[in-house]
Amino acid sequence: MEVLENEPALIIRELGKIWADFEGRLVKVPIVARALRGALRLEDYRLMLHDHYQQVLDGSRWIACAVSSIGREHLELRSRFLEHARTEHRDYEMLQRDYAAVGGDVATLHSGRQNIGSRALSAWMFQRAGSADPLDLLGAMFIIEGLGKHFAGLFARALQQHLHLEPHQVSFYRYHAEHDEDHLAELQEVLESGVLKIGGLAERILETARVTGRLYLLQLEELGHY
Repeated sequence: MEVLENEPALIIRELGKIWADFEGRLVKVPIVARALRGALRLEDYRLMLHDHYQQVLDGSRWIACAVSSIGREHLELRSRFLEHARTEHRDYEMLQRDYAAVGGDVATLHSGRQNIGSRALSAWMFQRAGSADPLDLLGAMFIIEGLGKHFAGLFARALQQHLHLEPHQVSFYRYHAEHDEDHLAELQEVLESGVLKIGGLAERILETARVTGRLYLLQLEELGHY
């Protein structure tokens, strides 16, 4: 498809299609499907928290790397990326508290490794973040923040209902369900700011969203595989 880079609404619609495809695949990933139908065990949830923790540790690092790669021509966007890193860099603490709250050994969490999919996702994110003016990471943010807005709340409620968990035991997913909508609104503001006039950026944003979505699914498919 030829993308008209001066039409943010078109890009947002295309991102919406990418999200719909991603979500359709997400609900079929075994651990997610089991959670939604009430067949998840507590040890499955602990494993998910364990592996998610290992990936989230890298989250603020790749954003910070992207900040350092954005040139002076895009100082406003550099500031937005930096603010995003600031709001996300303590997420691992919520995962740690949730893990401990459901009987996980924090020492095991700290000594853990990224699974196969998380390694691939982190490598991709750092590769993009280290490139010159990696503004296409807006596509990655669309996927990751979309998980919070569209899915984290549903997932948390399913966990609470079927595993009889208290809110403090699913704090990471509840927090993102409540706050990531604001982040998506900020992302839309950026797309409408004129940034899409940069040659080829619109297509790169869409490509980065697609790749990020697929690798995010891979880390869920590879839980426990290191």
